[in-house]
Amino acid sequence: MFQQQEVSDAIIHRLHAMPKVEIHVHLEGATSPDTIWDMAQRNGVDLPAASREAWHEFYAFSDFAHFIETYILATSAMRTPEDFEQMVRDFAQRQAAQNIRYSEAYISPQFHLDAGISQGDLLDAFGAGADSGWREHGSKVRFIADISRQTDMHLHDVLPFALAGYERDGLVVGIGLGGIEDAYPPERFAPIFSEARQGGLHTVAHAGETAGPESVWGALQVLGAERVGHGIRSLEDPELIAHLRDNRIPLEVSPNSNYCTKVIPVDEPHPIRALVDAGVYVTVNSDDPPMFSTDLNNEYVTLARQGFSFEELWQLNLDTLEATFLPEDEKAVLREEWTAFADRT
Repeated sequence: MFQQQEVSDAIIHRLHAMPKVEIHVHLEGATSPDTIWDMAQRNGVDLPAASREAWHEFYAFSDFAHFIETYILATSAMRTPEDFEQMVRDFAQRQAAQNIRYSEAYISPQFHLDAGISQGDLLDAFGAGADSGWREHGSKVRFIADISRQTDMHLHDVLPFALAGYERDGLVVGIGLGGIEDAYPPERFAPIFSEARQGGLHTVAHAGETAGPESVWGALQVLGAERVGHGIRSLEDPELIAHLRDNRIPLEVSPNSNYCTKVIPVDEPHPIRALVDAGVYVTVNSDDPPMFSTDLNNEYVTLARQGFSFEELWQLNLDTLEATFLPEDEKAVLREEWTAFADRT
């Protein structure tokens, strides 16, 4: 992978130690392949691998389509409320170990409701896992219900699920759109997003990852997305870059994800530098960490190795905090923690 310079142990330590938030990470994709293998064995689900080791090898993605295939296969192993409670609790523990104080995690209810779990049981499991994670590890998790563009199954159950989660003290904070961009434009999802906004939910959409600037324009103009997942191909349209910059629309950028899915060639610098230099509002995230052999700490270190200074990375961390959907009073508490860390170092 492209690396520009060595990074001192002192800088790596500071990046690991700084308090963080993360706003683009998929709960299902953040669950380890070992946990998924164990769930599959426990739940009688056949994976296309003869052994645990072969399942690990399946995570060597050939392209974005292979990644989507693996993601859907992984979700098929998740069948019981206990599975989901464990996933959230373990996720919070791993986030806390990286000094991530708050996460907005994408979840894919379409796949899980299809497995026969009721909306109420699924929300109970997410809530119990989040409560345990906060109580035991001090890392708070809230959720964004993500629609998979390429499947119709339970499509119209996602919004009621998200609204019911929102009524549970904001357990679900938003609705999103993910999956394969090409051939699945945003127009058909516009009514769902409009109703979500009316119900108090925030709106986000994956766009400009594998498709071009027109996908980002669609997310903004058709769906009213407040943040854009990835968005790196916005650089192909100077007018779009100006719009993103002038309107302070956050991009949820995940460098190692883009390398692993072959969206960006591994021998090229990541376009996050060009986005930052253009004045675009950029946040740093890990997307599906075990699938890409990464975590949020590693994302910051990757950028340091590509020439970002600690001061620049600290600013990206501050910007990510401001881009969260946290209420202002909760955001203010975290700002104080960020300030205290900066004063100590």
